[in-house]
Amino acid sequence: MKKRIFTILAIVVTVFSYAQQKKDVLLTLNDKPIYAQEFKKVYLKNLELVQDEEQKSVDGYLKLFIDYKLKVAEAYAQGLEKNKDYVKDFSKYEEQLSRNYIYEDNVTSDLVEEAYERGLIEVDVSHILVMCNWDAFPQDTLAAYNKIKGIRERVLKGDEDFNVLAKKLSEEPGVDEKEGRLGYFSVFAMVYPFETEAYNTPIGEVSNIVRTQFGYHIIKVHGRRPKLPQVTVSHIMISSRGDSTGIKGKERINEIYALLKQGESFEELAKKYSDDQNTGKNGGLMRAFTKGDLKAPTFEDAAYELTVPGEISEPVQTRFGWHIIRLEKRHDLPSFIEEKASLERKVKDGERAKIITSAVTDRIKHKYGFQQFEYLSAFSTIVTDSIVKRKWVFEPLSAAENKKLFIIGDKIFYYNDFGKYIEEKQGKVRPYKQITTMLKIVYDEFETIKVKEYFREKLEEENDDYAAIINEYRDGLLIFEVMAKNVWDKAKNDTLGQRSYYEMHKEKYPWKEHVEANIFRTSNKEDINSVVEYLNKGKNADEIKELMNLDGKVKVMVTNGVFEKGANELPKDFELKSGISKIYEEDNAFTIVVVEKALPAGIKDYEDVKGRVLSDYQNDMEKSWMQGLRDTYTVKVDEKVLKRLKKELGS
Repeated sequence: MKKRIFTILAIVVTVFSYAQQKKDVLLTLNDKPIYAQEFKKVYLKNLELVQDEEQKSVDGYLKLFIDYKLKVAEAYAQGLEKNKDYVKDFSKYEEQLSRNYIYEDNVTSDLVEEAYERGLIEVDVSHILVMCNWDAFPQDTLAAYNKIKGIRERVLKGDEDFNVLAKKLSEEPGVDEKEGRLGYFSVFAMVYPFETEAYNTPIGEVSNIVRTQFGYHIIKVHGRRPKLPQVTVSHIMISSRGDSTGIKGKERINEIYALLKQGESFEELAKKYSDDQNTGKNGGLMRAFTKGDLKAPTFEDAAYELTVPGEISEPVQTRFGWHIIRLEKRHDLPSFIEEKASLERKVKDGERAKIITSAVTDRIKHKYGFQQFEYLSAFSTIVTDSIVKRKWVFEPLSAAENKKLFIIGDKIFYYNDFGKYIEEKQGKVRPYKQITTMLKIVYDEFETIKVKEYFREKLEEENDDYAAIINEYRDGLLIFEVMAKNVWDKAKNDTLGQRSYYEMHKEKYPWKEHVEANIFRTSNKEDINSVVEYLNKGKNADEIKELMNLDGKVKVMVTNGVFEKGANELPKDFELKSGISKIYEEDNAFTIVVVEKALPAGIKDYEDVKGRVLSDYQNDMEKSWMQGLRDTYTVKVDEKVLKRLKKELGS
């Protein structure tokens, strides 16, 4: 018995100790408590991101944490949590995060599996549309339905061609040109009801009538085909930006193509000459894609024409410029497991979300209890036709008239709440033909918003993990707002301050030794010797290219500009001096540099380093601003709690 009592006491003490530690106050900021548990979570989460070794200790990271909290406190002091952009961004994130805690898993899972199966296939369809808005008058809705029904009956008789009828009768914009033909598409390309009917209709047959936000449709399915797997390619791009004729870009890409045919390295040419800097530094390697991803059909078609890894395309022109493409790999279609996370995001963020939202709202109502009261007849009288012109003003109802709208959990919403929402919403919702249609749609929005808000309020109270994540994001957004207002934008707009900073810190912006030069590069010794001969005869770069690059064969590439010592374009160990350099051999190529001017190390002009100056000026301004915050706010650290925390974290 004594042993049992001792065990119970030990458990009670342990639980009490844990609860006490969970609420341990690590520090106070102007008497506001900040708990050790919050610091611990942030420290463990961000430890790997900290680059400064001194800041990886608890003491070192505590300084960062205090600065972080000072910025948040100042943001609230300046009222930045009321900014419209902040409220919008935070509400959006709060909505997304809370979904993870309430989604109807079965509904989501079924939609994700369906999307994956559809994504393996592309369907080729035509359609006929009879336009009809959701808010059309009943007689107009009936007329539109009867029209599409009649068209479908004519199609099913088989005497008239579907696309001919589409051209005659469809109300789709541009139907004269397309004749209702949509071509091949896959999952997520069309609105969900249309997509579903297209996938459910057999090849050669005509669908049932389907309604979308555009109106009534019938769909004819011409064919199905497996979706193409992704490909990985590398490319060399010469931009056409600022080159309206495309001639210069075409000339340059043809030179590079000739060098490739002569056996030059694709990777080295991409590094030296590609205008796509993001891929050029990696030898031209791009991320995997499939048709439609790049919104560049010419590029995509050329890439898919390549069949063997290592195969290189002829120069291809797109709206971005000229490209040479090399196939690296043809991929297999991804498995369901590989695609699942991406599909879940698309399902939750796309039109299918309406299906899930309905399930979610019903689940919240069931969890907390929900009761709705009649509103439509009352508000049909309260709301006048002036709302069509977006000029309706809601006059708050008296206590007797202000009836209950609905109850969720322990919270009641009244007519006045809804009336105010309608007034705010009227300028953001397209005008509906019928007031009752508008009221139903706006009520559904209002109810969904308020039910979810109630759930999120309760979630932050009931779930510690959610509360920690949402609070971290809330603080992060506020820090962005306060930094933008007090440092980044302030420094950016202070052009005189930037110039003054530059004058006081010129030594931070030095030129290395540098040259103004033309760099000649060939793939064999004989050609570089020819370059030397022409240079000795006084020929310039353009003349040498004209003399040597004949019949579409590129023997010499020329790059001109200003190059600092150690620049990638210059040969290794290049000696910076005026005149014609010696011949350098590296990477199976030969290079000679003609230096017009050899310039000593010095200070760069302000115009050459404006971007760096702005960044440095912002950093300097932030240091001064942070010191001001430290002087303004009172921060007290509980040394006992800190000592216990260090021991717990082994730091």
